[in-house]
Amino acid sequence: MTDHRDDDPPATLSSPACSMSEADDVYMGYAGKAELLALLNELLEAERAGARVALESARAAPEGPIRALLDLVHHDEGRWCAMLLGHIKARGETPSAKMGAFYEKAMAIVELGERLKFLNRGQGWVVKKLREILPRVRDDRLHADLAEMLRLHEVNIARTNEVAGLRPGA
Repeated sequence: MTDHRDDDPPATLSSPACSMSEADDVYMGYAGKAELLALLNELLEAERAGARVALESARAAPEGPIRALLDLVHHDEGRWCAMLLGHIKARGETPSAKMGAFYEKAMAIVELGERLKFLNRGQGWVVKKLREILPRVRDDRLHADLAEMLRLHEVNIARTNEVAGLRPGA
């Protein structure tokens, strides 16, 4: 340690004060606005498709645990659509009005058990996307909402596996 005396001249610093808080999100390793909006719209389209698949599948299912599960999934998918819409609008953008291609593919599967497997794969796709983006979301409110979305998608995958007698990863 160096001895400092009161009569020493002040030290000359060669670098400016830290301004990291002013740095751009992308510079700091976070997702930029364009990337986030693209993902939020992609997720919105997928959730919209999942909600419709769950609704129509529930209507076709007999009373019982599978219908109850599909009603729950439909409710959750609708919740995520509303959340995603809100975050897109809060960023001053117009949300996509499209429905993901998942809907047509899922509804082409006639057998309900096979459609449930496909629905679970779609839920798994959302889980993968959320796990990839979450470490790069700087906005605390959006991060919390996406983390909750991830958690409940994982719960719904497990419920579907249990109710439909599916093997995880099937």
